[in-house]
Amino acid sequence: MGRKRVIDQQKVLDAAERVVGRDGAANLTVDAVAKEAGINKASVLYDHKSKQALVEAVVDRAFERDNAHHAGLEEQIAGIEDKAIRGRILAAAVPPPEEFKAVALNLSAALALDAGLRAKMQSNQARTISRIEATSPSPRGALLAYLALEGLKFLEHLDFHHFPRAERDRLLREINWLVTAQPGESNLPDIATG
Repeated sequence: MGRKRVIDQQKVLDAAERVVGRDGAANLTVDAVAKEAGINKASVLYDHKSKQALVEAVVDRAFERDNAHHAGLEEQIAGIEDKAIRGRILAAAVPPPEEFKAVALNLSAALALDAGLRAKMQSNQARTISRIEATSPSPRGALLAYLALEGLKFLEHLDFHHFPRAERDRLLREINWLVTAQPGESNLPDIATG
């Protein structure tokens, strides 16, 4: 009887994430992940049959971690109205770690280039937006707050812009204020669609 296979899949995905951060998702190879994890290529291929499957597993785990993190924060603020959006604002209070920025940038590129991965992101976003709107007494204000929050995170995670800490904290307080806003019809000028 042979030995049981004992490969820690989280260790493999951690290695794949490091490779994505360092080399980009497009340049990820099964060999590079195996080397980074300190295991042989066959061990990586046992659970992830291709490079694409490995990238999908990294993306799936990122969604799972993000959703679990937000769910945990919501539990901490149970009893508060708008906990779905307020949990996300609370999560954003801590800027992303430097080592995560390269991973976020490279995974975003993979999402943009792959229709299947993009569909997963679209589905995740649709569920998030639906939940935020459904749990808010002011669905429009909560949606505007979410859009502002995602814009802030987009700038930071993709390393496009960073606000000084005091300004970032102020922005988050103002985004939090938006949650209960009751926007009315605005008097925007008609835009010609030529």
